[in-house]
Amino acid sequence: MPSRSRVLSWAPRALVGAALVFVGGLMFGAFGALSGGEPQQDAVNRQNASRLFQEGRQTFRFDTFGDEAFWTGSLELNQAIAGAANGGVGPGVSPKTALALGLKVDVDALPDNLQRALAQGKVNLDDPATTIKLIKMNAVVGVQGSSSGPGKLGSVGITCALCHSQVDNSFAAGIGHRLDGWPNRDLNVGGIIGAAPNLQPVADLLGVDVATVKAVLASWGPGKFDAELFLDGKAFQPDGRSAATVIPAAFGLAGVNLHTYTGWGSVPYWNAFVANLEMHGQGNFFDPRLDDAAKFPIAAKNGFGHTHNTPDLISPKLPALHAYQLDLPAPKPPPGSFDPKAAERGKMLFEGKAACAGCHVPPTFSEPGQNLHTPSEICTDPFQANRSPTDMYRTTPLAGLFTREKGGFYHDGRFASLGQVVDHYDSCMSLGLSPQEKSDLVEYLKSL
Repeated sequence: MPSRSRVLSWAPRALVGAALVFVGGLMFGAFGALSGGEPQQDAVNRQNASRLFQEGRQTFRFDTFGDEAFWTGSLELNQAIAGAANGGVGPGVSPKTALALGLKVDVDALPDNLQRALAQGKVNLDDPATTIKLIKMNAVVGVQGSSSGPGKLGSVGITCALCHSQVDNSFAAGIGHRLDGWPNRDLNVGGIIGAAPNLQPVADLLGVDVATVKAVLASWGPGKFDAELFLDGKAFQPDGRSAATVIPAAFGLAGVNLHTYTGWGSVPYWNAFVANLEMHGQGNFFDPRLDDAAKFPIAAKNGFGHTHNTPDLISPKLPALHAYQLDLPAPKPPPGSFDPKAAERGKMLFEGKAACAGCHVPPTFSEPGQNLHTPSEICTDPFQANRSPTDMYRTTPLAGLFTREKGGFYHDGRFASLGQVVDHYDSCMSLGLSPQEKSDLVEYLKSL
């Protein structure tokens, strides 16, 4: 039996050892990441980011925000799609017609047996009934529909993906895997809206007749949309060209301040604007700048800057939608689409003699902070800028330019090629670029 003195001498050492084990456990819990673990708050943050991505993708692809009330209830677009043979009106919209209008089909939404039938030419692509089936299985990108009976299309609505998604054409032209964020420069928005049986609500809003509405919609052409038309009623530019702008990319927006060609507001601002005032969803939107009757006579008259709906089907979806968009990186150009050596020389010009990087700052290729310029600064007419509250133009991010070649560059597609864009700034900024330097600069832009 140990002596009392030995027991007493051992006890403090034991207590100290236990205390060290306890403290060590706390330190391991707090700094577990150093040995492969993950702090609790980091795990919570990661889970939240994953949740936002999943919810945002669902919203981007499939949420109509209740806009069926407009596209079905007011314009009766579902009837035009279905056609008389399927309970609607007119000839209907066959898959071939839909593809010709720039609509896309998500191959991953098609069951294997349907994919095989399509590949074997056993699906009737001239029958609007086939279109109805594709819509009901969520295969038509950006279009949602519900049934009113066998073979009937009871309602139809649109989602963000209609304008801001493409497919990779891996199955056939217009049919493939989704490419979210890519601008659909094939989409004939005016042609689709113009097919609606009842355009009188639009005519009443603009204060014109239906024939005029159809003429305006027909002037847009593929890949263009006029977001300001329902605010100011200006359908054409002073030179007679359409006032519509090319559909912008919805990728590569992380770190970019103001969105849209004229910098109306941030990304979530524009999401709320479009969901409420362009898609005609059911939500809340506030912007007193639209009360300016001189600049926005239609918006001011109709109180568009003070939109309220109960229930609000838009506002709860905006945080996740924003997060998803910021997670969409700009795609890399396909191999062989540019000359690497020329692009290296062009990069030096971009950052040096051509002075492009002064505004298009890598890696966002827009300006950190306030990314707006007056029309005179970039030697451009003020028409589109003056249709916005800013009266200015935004420095557009440049990454993924290859996805925006169709329909032209600049807000209204006025430049058919990147070479014309370079020529414009060479003249505007008196850069004195040689033909070879211009060519190299174009190759660099193609590489972004």
